[in-house]
Amino acid sequence: MYYHDKRLQYPVRVDSPDPLFARMLQQAIGGVEGEIRVCMQYFFQAWGNRAPSPKYRDMLLNTATEEIGHIEMLATAVALNLDKAPASLQEEGAADSIVGAVMGGENPRHAIEGTLHKHILSTGLAAHPSDSDGVPFDMSHIYASGNIAADMYCNVAAESTGRVLATRLYHAANDQGMKDMLHFLIARDTMHQEQWLAVIEELGGKDALPIPNSFPQAKENQEHNYDFFVTSVDGTYPEGRWTQGPSLDGRAEFSVFRNEPMGEEPVLGPARPDSCAQAEQMAEKPVA
Repeated sequence: MYYHDKRLQYPVRVDSPDPLFARMLQQAIGGVEGEIRVCMQYFFQAWGNRAPSPKYRDMLLNTATEEIGHIEMLATAVALNLDKAPASLQEEGAADSIVGAVMGGENPRHAIEGTLHKHILSTGLAAHPSDSDGVPFDMSHIYASGNIAADMYCNVAAESTGRVLATRLYHAANDQGMKDMLHFLIARDTMHQEQWLAVIEELGGKDALPIPNSFPQAKENQEHNYDFFVTSVDGTYPEGRWTQGPSLDGRAEFSVFRNEPMGEEPVLGPARPDSCAQAEQMAEKPVA
């Protein structure tokens, strides 16, 4: 069960409404790096969590619920940027800004008009659960594997890409109120990255590797489980921490293996009679 407070988690203020920036904020709501994604990811990880201690489930539920507040903040920011916004803005400077780059050379006036049309027709100048191109978020980027260590690494990646997006939006913002909101969201992304990494550390750090650590490594191929496969034609490879020295789990040494075929060319049998293939495909011998 959940409770709500009608007050925002953090103040949202827009002094100079900007419909182009509203469109960019949509990415932070419904983009693959956005708040809907992490909110749903943490909820489903929590709801499916199986562990002797309930603290990981509780922690995930707390953070997922916090993310609802972030969605509300961003949705409010979108609405405020659209409210009383001029139908067109000066093009000077826009083409030279990050906005111009993000729009890929699109005429800023056309982008503004398209943004207003979408928000007027679909939502009445409010946010929608979509990315900056209007593509609805479809939940296909929700990772909840049931393995807590795997989920934590997914969460670190989600918060990292989310923080990258938030910092880009911060640099793109011209409104001080938007910068203030974003500097709060960026701070929360910092904490959440640290939070998920702390869980991994609490699970034993390197002892959590390889995931799942419940599968006995004696059952995996022992010849290539720590090889870096070289697939270049000339055999050259990028040397690094992954090509030599102890593995991160401390159980072996990294080594290099020049990739080569270890199996035979696959030869499938003839097509089944009920597959509706051509008659030649059903022949036991190749057709001359």
